[in-house]
Amino acid sequence: MGTLFFFHPAIPRLPLPSVSKPVAFPPISCLRNNGDVSGFHEHNRFICQCGRNSFRNLYYRSEGNKNVDISQTISNDGQNVKKDNIWQLFKEAQQNILYLNDQRLGAIEELEKTNREKDSLLKKIKKLEAEKQTGAGKDNQSTCSELLLRIDAMVLSSMITPGEASELRSLVINHKVSLADVFNIISRKKDPELLGQLRHFSHGHKKNGFHIVHICTEMTPMVPGGSVASYVTGISRALQRKGHLVEVILPKYASLNLNEVQGLREVNVEAYSYFNGQLHGNRIWTGVVYGIGVTLIEPKYFSSFFNREMIYGYPDDFERFSYFCRASLDYIVKCGKQPDVLHLHNWETAIVGPLFWDIFVKQGFGGTKILFTCHGFNSQGIEQPDKLALCGLDPLRLHRPDRLQDNTNTQLVNILKGGIVYSNKVVIMSSIHQKHIIVHNLSHELEPTLNEHRDKLVIAPYGLDRSTWDPSTDYLLPENFNAENINGKAVCKVSLLQQLGLSEHSSSILVGFIFPEGRDLDVKRLKEVILNVRQQDVQFIFLGTSERSVLNQTLESLQEELEDDNLQLFPTYDEALLHLVFAGSDIILCQSFVDPTDEIPLIALRYGAAPIALTSDASTNRVIPFERNFTNQDHEATMYSKLINSSFLNMSLGLAVDEIRTNPAMWKRKIMQAMAHDLSWDAECYDLHFAAYSAIKNM
Repeated sequence: MGTLFFFHPAIPRLPLPSVSKPVAFPPISCLRNNGDVSGFHEHNRFICQCGRNSFRNLYYRSEGNKNVDISQTISNDGQNVKKDNIWQLFKEAQQNILYLNDQRLGAIEELEKTNREKDSLLKKIKKLEAEKQTGAGKDNQSTCSELLLRIDAMVLSSMITPGEASELRSLVINHKVSLADVFNIISRKKDPELLGQLRHFSHGHKKNGFHIVHICTEMTPMVPGGSVASYVTGISRALQRKGHLVEVILPKYASLNLNEVQGLREVNVEAYSYFNGQLHGNRIWTGVVYGIGVTLIEPKYFSSFFNREMIYGYPDDFERFSYFCRASLDYIVKCGKQPDVLHLHNWETAIVGPLFWDIFVKQGFGGTKILFTCHGFNSQGIEQPDKLALCGLDPLRLHRPDRLQDNTNTQLVNILKGGIVYSNKVVIMSSIHQKHIIVHNLSHELEPTLNEHRDKLVIAPYGLDRSTWDPSTDYLLPENFNAENINGKAVCKVSLLQQLGLSEHSSSILVGFIFPEGRDLDVKRLKEVILNVRQQDVQFIFLGTSERSVLNQTLESLQEELEDDNLQLFPTYDEALLHLVFAGSDIILCQSFVDPTDEIPLIALRYGAAPIALTSDASTNRVIPFERNFTNQDHEATMYSKLINSSFLNMSLGLAVDEIRTNPAMWKRKIMQAMAHDLSWDAECYDLHFAAYSAIKNM
């Protein structure tokens, strides 16, 4: 009989003894009881049960359950074989079995490794396909952006005039669809050949859309600094998906992540800009990110400006960024660009406003307007007035109460204030706060200026990248779901509990807590929240997004202190597990609802998990004062603000658990209604920006 081996993938493999290669030994034959050769009596069976750790037990079973002494085994020639020789043969057979089993386990491990690599590759392919469908990769927008950057290079090298460049640029902007087919290998064409094709390109279907140029200091994934970085990329991709053309101008930092830039090339021309009374040369680099044309400006003489460890936080920040702003405008003029909108961000590029209206507006910018985005009022760029002269501005003209003079210290100028005064529209990014709260409570001495320019103000929420965060198409989930059919969420929860080794009781409530990089954690508060629901069959999973050893040690200490089997900690970032935590959790604990860089509440709502703020008081259900008073003037609130305020703002973890227990049907309806709201960049955020662009274009 053949020996059978039974293995189950869920059973851990125990270490096997070291074995050598198979040993050859002579064949063994046995006589039946009736004298026949080759085998035992049909009622006598040899049973060998092989475990993973040993093959120690060999049994014979005969008629009447009597053991047969192995020494009585009869050989082919009818002679008795010595007992010790027979045992030696069986030991050698056992060694061979061990060797074969060891080889089999090795083959299984290799197969599993291959399958894991295959699954990983398939997931990467699916991700690339999803990104391609949402505007990433080498698509029409990438081709269009690359063509525009090549036209810029032709102007800078004097191959064409700014006037012809303007005509060619309009051709590219208005014929994006057919251009992708004609110029699908433009990176291999030299400028003269490309120019010839452009000049002979026939007119096709015309598209209407805005041409927007961002002058900014951050952009993901190249410069992932903060809220500005994710915003610039998010809104730019949304605008391009709607048919608009977007370009971005950035400083070329030494720490720039250039691996994320497609077709990066240095424009081999001299680009000069005015600073401190002289012309200074710049190196210009161009490339494409997510289909968006990106221009990088690198000062030659002031090479140390952006060759530093940090982006911000230096005594000469005004000099650094005012140089960049002036160089950006000089570059746009030299290229002959005529964008519909120059889009500026925070105080670092706010000086573009005064520069534009006082110096550049008559240099071919008749149809261009200024939109200024403010991501907060904590940092305003307070400087001595005479520093304005460095970039060519007149300090006496601008150091006035209705222009750049600081409202508190009248001896200084306020660059952020200048951005508000010298723009056509001001977009204040705030997902949760309404306009009147921002103006009266959060403006840091700029309330008079904001009130004077109140008609310019637009409040817009941050958004999500829907190509990454969408439970209906998320390839990292075991089963997809959406607001109309939420059944897949239960499958994700079971899968998550199995992966974590937690109890799979249907009555348990799973709470996820993601602690992102760069945030402080109130461990005392977290402990109070956990203890408050400890007796209510609640399970916790803490998931990290970085290797922050100090925070990890703190959470590990908390886990040991609580001695709770229903609490699991995973400090290392795992993208697949992160998606599954959002999809499988009933509740997601959030640090706060007001941090602009924190996407966790948005993702939680999208994946059918209730976002509950850790800062809420668990015993009295009070909200911290900073997040109070959201109910007045509801017409000024964003959709996200209304959603959070009506359903989750005043809810502690304890109250959320109670509501799930006592009224599950109503809770499910609330979750599904929240999921139905589109919180991506393409929704409310895009609509408000499009309306702002349209309004200033028609001024």
